[in-house]
Amino acid sequence: MTARVVAWLTEGTWLATVDATIRVATADTEVVLLHVLDSKITEALRGAYGGLLGRGARSRDPGQTVAELATHASAGLLDTAADRLGRPAQRVVRAGRVEREVVAACEGATLLVCARDGDRSRLGPRSLGHNTRFVVDHAPCAVLLIWPDEVPGIGSIPPPPEHPPPPEHPPGTPSRPR
Repeated sequence: MTARVVAWLTEGTWLATVDATIRVATADTEVVLLHVLDSKITEALRGAYGGLLGRGARSRDPGQTVAELATHASAGLLDTAADRLGRPAQRVVRAGRVEREVVAACEGATLLVCARDGDRSRLGPRSLGHNTRFVVDHAPCAVLLIWPDEVPGIGSIPPPPEHPPPPEHPPGTPSRPR
């Protein structure tokens, strides 16, 4: 059985994702370069435009223009990533709810390679954006989660929360009347 690695490419982190894919993919690994177009953007444009100018204005709908421009830009990103990868790869563009499209694209995959996209200045859960958190929690395959730039030091972990002082009386004993 051939291993299948999906590299989820996002703006701002795709270079690191491709570089990590190069390091983990063997010669017989099938590589899929994935980019997802967020349908919320075009839906919002369509709704706003229709709301402002009415239903008759659909012929000049900016949502369609933006979708076409995004598809073109996505193809360019995938072409550039494939050149950097330096080996054959399937290029996949999906549109919809980003987190769900990524999970769906990972069906049958051996590994998903993706990058942290939240607060990258410190270690911790906030280093994952909403979509990435969903994908990490729901991916139907192993996930290689990388830092797209320099990894913050251990000192970036916030201090533990201070514990409240112990109660005046042991738990389960009645409190003193006031």
